[in-house]
Amino acid sequence: MQPVNQASGKINLDSENAEHGLAQLVLTVIELLRQIVERHAIRRVEGGNLTDEQIENLGEALMNLEEKMEELKEIFGLDDEDLNINLGPLGSLL
Repeated sequence: MQPVNQASGKINLDSENAEHGLAQLVLTVIELLRQIVERHAIRRVEGGNLTDEQIENLGEALMNLEEKMEELKEIFGLDDEDLNINLGPLGSLL
C-alpha cells in the first residue's frame, strides 16, 4: 500500500485501507487506555484499599477487556506490533 503518491503529493485512500487504518488507530488508543487502567488498578490493589470482591471484579473486567481486544485485533488482522506507534525520539507508544 502506498498511501501517498510521490508525484502529486496526494493521499491515495481506498475504503478498505481507510477502514484498516482507522481500526488500527482506534485499537491503539483503546490499548493505551487499557494499559493505563491496568496500571492504576494494580496500584490500587497494592495499596490495599480494595475489598476482595472489588479485586475480583476488577480482575475479571480487565481480563474481559483484554479478550475483546484480542478478538478485535484478529478481526482487523492486527497484532500487538501494529498497535505500537513509533514516536521518534520519545520512543514507542506502548
